[in-house]
Amino acid sequence: MARFKLYIEYEGTRYSGWQKQKNAKTIQGKLIEAAEKIFKGEQVDIQGSGRTDAGVHALCQVAHMDVQTVLAPEIIKMKLNDELPSDINILEVEKTTQKFHARYSSKARSYIYQISKRRTAFGKPFVWWIKDKLDFKKMKDASKLFIGMHDFKSFAELDSDEKSTKVLIEDVQMKETDNMILIRIVGSHFLWKQVRRMVGVLVEIGRGKLTENDLLYFLENESNTPSKYTAPPSGLFLEKVLYDKDTLDDKLQPVINL
Repeated sequence: MARFKLYIEYEGTRYSGWQKQKNAKTIQGKLIEAAEKIFKGEQVDIQGSGRTDAGVHALCQVAHMDVQTVLAPEIIKMKLNDELPSDINILEVEKTTQKFHARYSSKARSYIYQISKRRTAFGKPFVWWIKDKLDFKKMKDASKLFIGMHDFKSFAELDSDEKSTKVLIEDVQMKETDNMILIRIVGSHFLWKQVRRMVGVLVEIGRGKLTENDLLYFLENESNTPSKYTAPPSGLFLEKVLYDKDTLDDKLQPVINL
């Protein structure tokens, strides 16, 4: 059995998230369907670095695929892309070892969230348009409170199956352009809807409806309030999964330009 490392980009608008589900269209499900067409009669297993929510996009998701084959990685890439729909694309395929695991070998993950300051005819699937004027400085100052090891139980789903709600946030970066506010969050891993709720709370601080003290309370006490401010999935992108000595591009750039 050979193991391959897959680098994947996708637009999540039409999908019920990454994880394969019965009676639902998912990214993992489409990948397995495509692989089974190529490797007829062979057992195929594809595991991702983590789940992305319904409607969330990926600039570079990572998965590993186990299959018995003599095909070269470049041929596998070409054949998979021939079978996949246009909103899922294999960027690269590499041969790897059985020791590599897309999820458990990762050291960190980075997400980018895009907030649009103007109504857009073309960018709606990739941004959260907010009509209200946001105080960028207040948002940026408050974002630094997330950095470090915290218990994010207030930012998790009540019925979450996570064994622990503690997450190490390594960095939060923010940038403002004429038309957009960009938020990059880097962490050891993330709970279901955590990033969207972090963004939602920052937006409420930008609106002046919450304060830094409220954010600190959510980090130190269990509260259902952040769930009320869950940002929509449209603006969220899994930017990169980091392994070993991988690094991020220092320059935070919009995924799309408005």
